[in-house]
Parts: sequence; C-alpha cells; structure tokens
Amino acid sequence: MEHSKEPKWYVLHTFSGYENVAKENLENVVKKFNLENRIFDIVIPEEDVIEEKNGKQKLVTRKSMPCYIFIKMIYGDDLWHNITRTRGVTGFTGPNGRPLALTDEEVMKMRLEKIKVETDIAVGDSVEIIEGPLDKMVGKVVSVNPENNQLTVTVEMFGRENKVELTFEQVHKINV
Repeated sequence: MEHSKEPKWYVLHTFSGYENVAKENLENVVKKFNLENRIFDIVIPEEDVIEEKNGKQKLVTRKSMPCYIFIKMIYGDDLWHNITRTRGVTGFTGPNGRPLALTDEEVMKMRLEKIKVETDIAVGDSVEIIEGPLDKMVGKVVSVNPENNQLTVTVEMFGRENKVELTFEQVHKINV
C-alpha cells in the first residue's frame, strides 16, 4: 500500500487498559518524527453511562471499545513501523495486521468526524434527548455552540438540576 492522498481513519489494537498510554505515546511519536502533516487525530472511543453504586446514580465516562483506538492519518508504508512499534499498540486491525481504512459510513456511525449541522435550537428552548443514557429525558437549553455542534442542556436527575453536554443529533426540539 502506498501513500493515500486523503486522510482516513484506521483502527489500532492496544493492550488491555493501555488505550491512554498508547494514545499518549502515539502523540509523542507524531512530535518526535514531525508527522503532524500525516497524523491528524487519535481518539479513544468513549461513552457516558449511568452507574449505580451504594444506591446513588452517577454519570461516568467509560471506554466503549476497550483495547481499540482510532487514528486519522494519511497512511504510507513508511508509517507502519513508527505506529506498530509504539508502546501499548499491538498493531492495526485489518487483514494480516495491515491497515484497512474505515468506510465513510463507519466513520459517521462512530461519530469520529464532526459534521456541521444547521439547527433552529436556541437558548431557552425545550428539547427531548433522543439518544444515549439520558434517552427520553426533557431539558432546557442553556447554551448553544454551533461550531462544535454541541449544546448544554439542564435536566432534572437525581432530584436536582444537572447540566449535560450533548450534540445536536442527540436532541429533538419540542414545543411546550
């Protein structure tokens, strides 16, 4: 496989519990070998879940795909050794340990790319959360950040108001 011209997303396998170590070491490799123009992003897939402990519920961030990290880069065979020899990384996921780029559909499904979304949601609007651990909850918008496709919503959880960060795709505006 030679250089691809466009950056693509690839999946790396890591040792169990070494996702953060592998990401940090990869970031050091990027700096050490001046690869900023070839490696653009390194992501550990995470999700917010509600855990119950000692009768109390708590919103925590957990790795959604343990032992895997995603890397966006312009791949070339010259990078293979730099990446696979990085501490914490066991190799690429793909045929015979060779990189196989994710399809556009897979990238969208895993929310690896931010997509500019036009919305009419404004501060003070009521929204219903339509995805994630807070599915079907209703809240009020307190801030909107169109550059990052995010908004902050207050929802009543555990008997008090809590602010949560959500994406535009996770909510539906409702008329009250």
